[in-house]
Amino acid sequence: MEFKELSAENLEMAANMLKAIAHPIRISIVGCLEGGEKRTVTEIHNLLGIEQSTASHHLVILRDRGVLASKREGKNTWYFLKHPNLRMILSCVSSCCQE
Repeated sequence: MEFKELSAENLEMAANMLKAIAHPIRISIVGCLEGGEKRTVTEIHNLLGIEQSTASHHLVILRDRGVLASKREGKNTWYFLKHPNLRMILSCVSSCCQE
């Protein structure tokens, strides 16, 4: 489907996903998961050097806005990109931030 064919509902969903990603910690979380990685909250907070409660807070926002999906296995919840094409947003942002 081309951009111009998106319905108002699709555009609203896209805007909500972009709003969710638009935070430095959440951009970093998406970056941790961009290669098809599945990670737990513990792995993410260790990788980013943030508190586990902070990581959990941001993971919930990303999951609730449709950016991430999660799968519970035993004691762990694994987080991963719901739409693998979201990694292209990171590539675009990275390109735009270079001097």
